[in-house]
Amino acid sequence: MDIRHSTHPDDVAHLDADGLRSRFLVEDLFEPGAVRLALTHDDRIVIGGAVPAGAPLELVAPDQLRSETFCARRELVVVNVAAAPGTVTVDGEQYGLGEHDMLYIGVGTRSITFDGDGRFYLVSAPAGERHPTTLAPATEAETLHLGEPEAANVRSLRRYVHAGGVRSERLVVGLTTLAPGSVWNTMPPHLHDRRTEVYLYTGLAPEARVMHLCGRPDELRTLVVADGQAVISPPWSVHSGAGTSAYSFVWAMAGENQSFEDMDAVGVADLR
Repeated sequence: MDIRHSTHPDDVAHLDADGLRSRFLVEDLFEPGAVRLALTHDDRIVIGGAVPAGAPLELVAPDQLRSETFCARRELVVVNVAAAPGTVTVDGEQYGLGEHDMLYIGVGTRSITFDGDGRFYLVSAPAGERHPTTLAPATEAETLHLGEPEAANVRSLRRYVHAGGVRSERLVVGLTTLAPGSVWNTMPPHLHDRRTEVYLYTGLAPEARVMHLCGRPDELRTLVVADGQAVISPPWSVHSGAGTSAYSFVWAMAGENQSFEDMDAVGVADLR
Protein backbone atom coordinates (compact mmCIF):
# COMPACT_ATOMS: atom_id res chain seq x y z
CA MET A 1 0.00 0.00 0.00
CA ASP A 2 1.25 3.42 -1.01
CA ILE A 3 1.44 5.87 1.92
CA ARG A 4 0.95 9.63 1.56
CA HIS A 5 1.75 11.80 4.58
CA SER A 6 0.04 15.10 5.31
CA THR A 7 1.59 18.21 3.76
CA HIS A 8 1.56 21.69 5.27
CA PRO A 9 0.27 24.26 2.75
CA ASP A 10 3.39 26.41 3.19
CA ASP A 11 5.47 23.54 1.80
CA VAL A 12 3.63 23.39 -1.52
CA ALA A 13 5.34 26.53 -2.85
CA HIS A 14 8.69 24.73 -2.70
CA LEU A 15 7.60 21.61 -4.63
CA ASP A 16 8.48 21.08 -8.30
CA ALA A 17 6.14 19.17 -10.60
CA ASP A 18 7.45 15.75 -9.53
CA GLY A 19 7.25 16.72 -5.86
CA LEU A 20 3.68 17.92 -6.25
CA ARG A 21 2.68 14.69 -7.99
CA SER A 22 4.35 12.54 -5.34
CA ARG A 23 2.33 14.23 -2.56
CA PHE A 24 -1.10 14.52 -4.13
CA LEU A 25 -1.48 12.41 -7.31
CA VAL A 26 -2.07 8.65 -7.24
CA GLU A 27 -1.20 7.36 -10.69
CA ASP A 28 -1.21 3.54 -10.73
CA LEU A 29 -4.41 2.38 -9.06
CA PHE A 30 -5.67 0.00 -11.75
CA GLU A 31 -3.57 -3.03 -12.63
CA PRO A 32 -5.14 -6.13 -14.23
CA GLY A 33 -5.20 -9.04 -11.82
CA ALA A 34 -4.38 -6.95 -8.73
CA VAL A 35 -5.77 -4.86 -5.90
CA ARG A 36 -3.76 -1.67 -5.40
CA LEU A 37 -4.22 0.67 -2.43
CA ALA A 38 -3.04 4.09 -1.27
CA LEU A 39 -3.51 5.65 2.16
CA THR A 40 -3.44 9.37 2.87
CA HIS A 41 -2.96 10.45 6.48
CA ASP A 42 -5.41 13.28 5.75
CA ASP A 43 -8.48 11.84 7.51
CA ARG A 44 -6.95 8.35 7.06
CA ILE A 45 -8.70 7.83 3.71
CA VAL A 46 -7.73 4.73 1.74
CA ILE A 47 -8.38 4.61 -2.00
CA GLY A 48 -7.75 1.70 -4.32
CA GLY A 49 -8.38 -0.11 -7.55
CA ALA A 50 -9.34 -3.73 -8.20
CA VAL A 51 -9.27 -5.17 -11.72
CA PRO A 52 -10.15 -8.87 -11.96
CA ALA A 53 -8.43 -10.52 -14.92
CA GLY A 54 -10.26 -13.80 -15.31
CA ALA A 55 -10.14 -14.72 -11.63
CA PRO A 56 -11.69 -13.34 -8.43
CA LEU A 57 -9.69 -10.85 -6.37
CA GLU A 58 -9.95 -10.73 -2.59
CA LEU A 59 -9.61 -7.52 -0.60
CA VAL A 60 -7.28 -8.25 2.32
CA ALA A 61 -6.03 -5.92 5.03
CA PRO A 62 -2.52 -4.60 4.32
CA ASP A 63 -0.02 -4.72 7.16
CA GLN A 64 -0.22 -0.94 7.62
CA LEU A 65 -3.83 -1.18 8.88
CA ARG A 66 -2.93 -3.67 11.62
CA SER A 67 -6.34 -5.32 11.41
CA GLU A 68 -7.56 -8.85 10.78
CA THR A 69 -9.79 -7.80 7.88
CA PHE A 70 -9.94 -4.68 5.73
CA CYS A 71 -13.30 -3.57 7.14
CA ALA A 72 -12.59 -4.49 10.77
CA ARG A 73 -12.48 -0.77 11.61
CA ARG A 74 -13.45 0.75 8.27
CA GLU A 75 -16.38 1.39 5.98
CA LEU A 76 -15.95 1.09 2.21
CA VAL A 77 -17.55 2.31 -1.01
CA VAL A 78 -16.94 0.44 -4.28
CA VAL A 79 -17.62 2.11 -7.65
CA ASN A 80 -17.55 0.34 -11.00
CA VAL A 81 -15.90 2.82 -13.38
CA ALA A 82 -15.90 0.43 -16.37
CA ALA A 83 -18.58 0.15 -19.03
CA ALA A 84 -18.58 -3.63 -18.46
CA PRO A 85 -20.41 -5.10 -15.45
CA GLY A 86 -18.77 -6.76 -12.49
CA THR A 87 -19.63 -8.56 -9.28
CA VAL A 88 -18.73 -7.82 -5.67
CA THR A 89 -19.29 -10.60 -3.14
CA VAL A 90 -19.70 -9.40 0.46
CA ASP A 91 -19.73 -12.08 3.17
CA GLY A 92 -21.13 -14.56 0.66
CA GLU A 93 -23.78 -12.29 -0.92
CA GLN A 94 -23.27 -11.20 -4.54
CA TYR A 95 -23.96 -7.69 -5.86
CA GLY A 96 -23.88 -6.88 -9.57
CA LEU A 97 -22.49 -3.45 -10.47
CA GLY A 98 -22.98 -1.82 -13.85
CA GLU A 99 -21.14 1.29 -14.99
CA HIS A 100 -21.12 3.99 -12.26
CA ASP A 101 -23.09 1.86 -9.80
CA MET A 102 -21.86 2.07 -6.20
CA LEU A 103 -21.87 -0.38 -3.31
CA TYR A 104 -21.58 0.71 0.34
CA ILE A 105 -20.01 -1.91 2.64
CA GLY A 106 -20.28 -1.48 6.39
CA VAL A 107 -17.69 -1.81 9.14
CA GLY A 108 -17.31 -5.37 10.46
CA THR A 109 -17.62 -7.02 7.03
CA ARG A 110 -15.22 -9.96 6.88
CA SER A 111 -14.97 -11.07 3.24
CA ILE A 112 -14.95 -8.97 0.04
CA THR A 113 -14.10 -10.29 -3.44
CA PHE A 114 -14.28 -8.77 -6.92
CA ASP A 115 -15.05 -10.65 -10.15
CA GLY A 116 -16.19 -10.10 -13.72
CA ASP A 117 -15.16 -7.44 -16.20
CA GLY A 118 -15.62 -4.41 -13.94
CA ARG A 119 -12.98 -1.89 -12.96
CA PHE A 120 -13.58 -1.23 -9.30
CA TYR A 121 -12.59 1.97 -7.49
CA LEU A 122 -12.43 1.75 -3.70
CA VAL A 123 -12.81 4.52 -1.10
CA SER A 124 -12.59 3.80 2.62
CA ALA A 125 -12.51 5.71 5.92
CA PRO A 126 -12.35 4.69 9.58
CA ALA A 127 -15.72 3.90 11.15
CA GLY A 128 -17.16 2.51 14.36
CA GLU A 129 -20.90 2.44 13.69
CA ARG A 130 -22.15 -0.30 11.40
CA HIS A 131 -24.50 0.54 8.54
CA PRO A 132 -25.96 -2.10 6.21
CA THR A 133 -24.30 -3.04 2.95
CA THR A 134 -26.35 -1.22 0.29
CA LEU A 135 -26.29 -1.21 -3.51
CA ALA A 136 -26.75 2.25 -5.05
CA PRO A 137 -27.46 2.07 -8.81
CA ALA A 138 -26.52 5.10 -10.88
CA THR A 139 -30.07 5.34 -12.23
CA GLU A 140 -31.46 5.85 -8.72
CA ALA A 141 -28.97 8.41 -7.41
CA GLU A 142 -30.13 11.89 -6.43
CA THR A 143 -29.05 14.08 -9.37
CA LEU A 144 -28.30 17.81 -9.52
CA HIS A 145 -27.94 19.61 -12.86
CA LEU A 146 -25.38 22.38 -12.61
CA GLY A 147 -23.50 24.89 -14.75
CA GLU A 148 -24.05 26.90 -17.92
CA PRO A 149 -23.00 26.34 -21.53
CA GLU A 150 -21.46 29.83 -21.63
CA ALA A 151 -19.09 28.82 -18.81
CA ALA A 152 -18.32 25.38 -20.32
CA ASN A 153 -19.27 23.72 -17.03
CA VAL A 154 -22.61 21.96 -17.65
CA ARG A 155 -22.57 18.82 -15.51
CA SER A 156 -24.74 16.28 -13.75
CA LEU A 157 -23.81 15.64 -10.12
CA ARG A 158 -25.08 12.36 -8.66
CA ARG A 159 -25.09 11.90 -4.88
CA TYR A 160 -25.03 8.30 -3.68
CA VAL A 161 -23.61 8.07 -0.14
CA HIS A 162 -24.65 11.10 1.93
CA ALA A 163 -26.85 12.14 4.83
CA GLY A 164 -30.02 11.94 2.72
CA GLY A 165 -29.08 8.86 0.71
CA VAL A 166 -27.20 5.65 1.44
CA ARG A 167 -26.19 5.76 5.10
CA SER A 168 -22.57 5.80 6.26
CA GLU A 169 -20.69 7.07 9.27
CA ARG A 170 -18.16 9.41 7.65
CA LEU A 171 -18.07 8.91 3.89
CA VAL A 172 -19.82 11.17 1.37
CA VAL A 173 -19.46 9.87 -2.19
CA GLY A 174 -20.87 10.76 -5.59
CA LEU A 175 -20.04 11.08 -9.26
CA THR A 176 -20.12 14.05 -11.62
CA THR A 177 -20.31 13.79 -15.42
CA LEU A 178 -19.64 16.75 -17.70
CA ALA A 179 -21.80 17.32 -20.77
CA PRO A 180 -20.15 17.16 -24.20
CA GLY A 181 -18.52 20.52 -24.91
CA SER A 182 -18.05 21.32 -21.21
CA VAL A 183 -14.66 21.00 -19.55
CA TRP A 184 -14.69 22.84 -16.18
CA ASN A 185 -15.50 21.04 -12.94
CA THR A 186 -16.27 22.62 -9.56
CA MET A 187 -15.98 26.13 -10.94
CA PRO A 188 -16.39 28.46 -9.07
CA PRO A 189 -14.25 26.46 -6.61
CA HIS A 190 -14.57 25.99 -2.88
CA LEU A 191 -12.77 24.62 0.16
CA HIS A 192 -13.77 21.94 2.70
CA ASP A 193 -12.03 23.03 5.90
CA ARG A 194 -13.52 20.13 7.86
CA ARG A 195 -13.02 17.32 5.32
CA THR A 196 -10.53 15.79 2.95
CA GLU A 197 -11.74 15.14 -0.61
CA VAL A 198 -10.38 12.81 -3.27
CA TYR A 199 -11.17 13.03 -7.00
CA LEU A 200 -10.82 10.02 -9.30
CA TYR A 201 -10.95 11.07 -12.95
CA THR A 202 -12.52 8.59 -15.35
CA GLY A 203 -14.00 8.47 -18.84
CA LEU A 204 -10.99 10.16 -20.47
CA ALA A 205 -9.51 8.96 -23.75
CA PRO A 206 -5.87 7.76 -23.50
CA GLU A 207 -4.53 11.01 -24.95
CA ALA A 208 -6.86 13.31 -22.96
CA ARG A 209 -5.90 15.10 -19.75
CA VAL A 210 -7.43 17.20 -16.97
CA MET A 211 -5.55 20.24 -15.64
CA HIS A 212 -6.46 19.91 -11.97
CA LEU A 213 -6.07 23.04 -9.85
CA CYS A 214 -4.90 22.54 -6.26
CA GLY A 215 -3.29 24.49 -3.43
CA ARG A 216 -4.37 27.61 -1.59
CA PRO A 217 -6.75 29.86 -3.54
CA ASP A 218 -4.19 32.67 -3.67
CA GLU A 219 -1.35 30.40 -4.80
CA LEU A 220 -2.72 27.77 -7.18
CA ARG A 221 -0.74 24.85 -8.57
CA THR A 222 -1.60 22.49 -11.44
CA LEU A 223 -1.55 18.70 -11.70
CA VAL A 224 -1.86 17.11 -15.16
CA VAL A 225 -4.13 14.09 -14.66
CA ALA A 226 -4.88 11.11 -16.92
CA ASP A 227 -7.74 8.60 -16.91
CA GLY A 228 -7.88 6.43 -13.80
CA GLN A 229 -5.72 8.74 -11.69
CA ALA A 230 -6.78 10.26 -8.37
CA VAL A 231 -6.00 13.57 -6.66
CA ILE A 232 -5.85 13.94 -2.87
CA SER A 233 -7.24 17.31 -1.80
CA PRO A 234 -6.48 18.28 1.85
CA PRO A 235 -8.91 20.60 3.65
CA TRP A 236 -6.82 23.71 2.83
CA SER A 237 -6.73 23.02 -0.92
CA VAL A 238 -9.12 23.96 -3.70
CA HIS A 239 -10.11 21.17 -6.10
CA SER A 240 -11.16 22.18 -9.56
CA GLY A 241 -10.01 21.60 -13.10
CA ALA A 242 -10.51 21.76 -16.85
CA GLY A 243 -10.13 18.92 -19.32
CA THR A 244 -9.16 18.64 -22.94
CA SER A 245 -12.57 16.98 -23.38
CA ALA A 246 -15.56 16.01 -21.25
CA TYR A 247 -15.10 13.39 -18.52
CA SER A 248 -16.48 12.07 -15.23
CA PHE A 249 -15.02 12.04 -11.76
CA VAL A 250 -15.84 10.22 -8.54
CA TRP A 251 -15.69 12.59 -5.58
CA ALA A 252 -15.33 11.23 -2.08
CA MET A 253 -15.04 13.03 1.25
CA ALA A 254 -14.42 12.06 4.86
CA GLY A 255 -14.07 14.28 7.91
CA GLU A 256 -16.08 15.84 10.70
CA ASN A 257 -19.52 15.81 9.10
CA GLN A 258 -21.60 14.58 6.16
CA SER A 259 -23.24 17.85 5.17
CA PHE A 260 -22.89 18.21 1.40
CA GLU A 261 -23.43 21.96 1.75
CA ASP A 262 -20.50 22.38 4.19
CA MET A 263 -18.14 24.27 1.89
CA ASP A 264 -16.43 27.66 1.81
CA ALA A 265 -16.87 29.37 -1.55
CA VAL A 266 -13.95 30.99 -3.34
CA GLY A 267 -14.60 33.72 -5.89
CA VAL A 268 -13.06 33.26 -9.31
CA ALA A 269 -11.65 36.79 -9.16
CA ASP A 270 -9.83 35.88 -5.93
CA LEU A 271 -7.83 33.03 -7.50
CA ARG A 272 -4.13 33.60 -8.03
